[in-house]
Parts: sequence; C-alpha cells; structure tokens
Amino acid sequence: MVKGFGVADHISIPDLGEFGPDSGLVSRSVGSDGCFRAGQGGVSAILATGDGKVEFIAFEGFSRAYVKSALGYPAYYPVHPVRLEKPVKAVLMDLDGTSVRSEGFWIWIIQQAIADLVGNPRFELEDADLPYVSGHSVSEHLQYGIHKYCPDRTLEEARRRYFEHTHRELAAIMDGTGRSDAFIPTPGLKEFLLSLKARCIRIGLVTSGLYEKAYPEIVSAFRTMGMGDPQEFYDAIITAGYPLRPGSVGTLGELSPKPHPWLYAETCRVGLGIPFSERNSVVGIEDSGAGVCAIRLAGFTPVGLGGGNIIESGTRALCSYFASTLAEILEYMK
Repeated sequence: MVKGFGVADHISIPDLGEFGPDSGLVSRSVGSDGCFRAGQGGVSAILATGDGKVEFIAFEGFSRAYVKSALGYPAYYPVHPVRLEKPVKAVLMDLDGTSVRSEGFWIWIIQQAIADLVGNPRFELEDADLPYVSGHSVSEHLQYGIHKYCPDRTLEEARRRYFEHTHRELAAIMDGTGRSDAFIPTPGLKEFLLSLKARCIRIGLVTSGLYEKAYPEIVSAFRTMGMGDPQEFYDAIITAGYPLRPGSVGTLGELSPKPHPWLYAETCRVGLGIPFSERNSVVGIEDSGAGVCAIRLAGFTPVGLGGGNIIESGTRALCSYFASTLAEILEYMK
C-alpha cells in the first residue's frame, strides 16, 4: 500500500481544482502502481481520494486520474474541466442512496454471503468495513470481505452465496412477503422528479447494481410513490447488466463500475443522445464517493447528496455542489 499524508498546502490539479488541508484528499509522493512520482517526469503532485480508490496525477497543464481495481484491472482517464451551463438539459441520478435508500439492505446481503463463507450465521461486518462494501461492484465488495475475513475462500464461492440470498430476498419482496424496509424512496424524490419533468429536463437513472437487483428497487419505490412504470418515466436507465453464471451469458459490468466513468457516460451519450460537447449542461447526482468520481471523470457536473459516504471517502471537494436534500439541488439548478 502506498502511504500518503494530508495536503499541507494548497495544491492545484489542472482541470480539477485547487485543494487545501481541509479537502479530504491525500497527498502522495508516488502513485499506487509506481509509474509516477511527484517532482519527477513532469509530475507536480499526486492527490488521492480519502478512500484511496482514485488518484489524480498533475502535470503541467493537464491531469490524469488513476482508478484502482480490486480485481486487478485499473485504468487511467483524462480529467476534463467542468462548469455548469444553464439551463440544465439533463440530470443523471444514482439509484442506491440517492433515489432509493437501500444501502443497508445490500450491505446486509454482503454480510449474509460472508457469514456463509466463514461458517458463522451470527457474523456481522464492522463499521470500518462500510466504505468498502458500498458504492462499488458486487465482486469488489465480496473481494474485500474475503480478503479480510476468509482469505481461503474464492470470489466464485462468494458470488454464488450472494446471488442465492439475493434471489430469495428479492422474490419475497416482489411478492409482498419480504422486508418492507428494504427499498424506501429518498425523501422528496417524487417532487424532485416531477419538477424536472415539468421543466423538460431529461432524466437518466444510473447504477452500478446488476439489473436483477437494481430494477426491483426502483419498481418498488415507484409503487410506493404511486408513479407507475419507471421505464415509462425515465428517459434512460443504465445498470451494470447481467451477472455471468455457469450456463448463461453475462454482460459487461463487474470490471467497469463506478468510480470508472462508463455508466454515466453511456447513460448520457447513448441513452439520452447528448454529445460530449454539451456535457456542461448535464448534472450528475450521487451520495457515494465512487459515484462522485465517476461523474467527474465522465466530464459532468457532480452534485453530492448527504447521507452517503462522500465525506468519509474524502471526495467532498470534488463536488461542484453539496446538498442535504433534493429540494436544495433543485434550487441550485435554477
């Protein structure tokens, strides 16, 4: 692990911003993969998010972002400047935590899977685990749990246990016999969505969750709000696709989730048909640090919503705006 230290003075990262000691970002002398060192090879500084998931390497006049991968497939991305241009043409919204309060439910499913692997039905995750079992892909969440609690077990075993619990619990929820507190609309969601529609702002729903677990969430929330079919309401819905299982075909999703930019980029460019040149009229709303980074690397204006792990992950300074309610975000976009 590459160690870092708090930002002692203000550091400028081209096309990203200037960051000081209270930014939550961490200064590093060398990048995690060892390819770049501050003060050498044209690199002026290296800053990492507080959770270490993303590193920003500053050169003269431009920057690069390094997104780590728990599964061994990291990537470098360009950092594009962003500014909000009004009127806003589109809003891209995260699902878990931003549109629907369900993070606790999915952490519980992760916990159940790890409990199976360690052979202890009373097993519970620690508070320190929470930033690492939310906001990323299922495989990354499980890999973290395996590494810490049962390193002798495999990711394939963990995924099998995870989906067994998922299928059982989702089926129970959809037929009305499951947990009633699993998928709760975020306060003010209905009013927020209807206000966007009234202003002719296009709406995309974006999630790192696999379709089979993500779609029942929004269906359940729309039923609660009395808003009908979410497919008819949203202009685009992008999930992480379908899981790869023996005897079935999977889709890309496990290696390209947030904080990679692809889900947000695809929702806007392909789903909504908005070209990259018009990205500054697009707002992305997230409650997780991984999501904030994904929006920022896709070139959109990131708006943070309280209640998630943005502050804990050290990504608050990457938000163009930070709010505690959806109503505040409406005012920001006027």
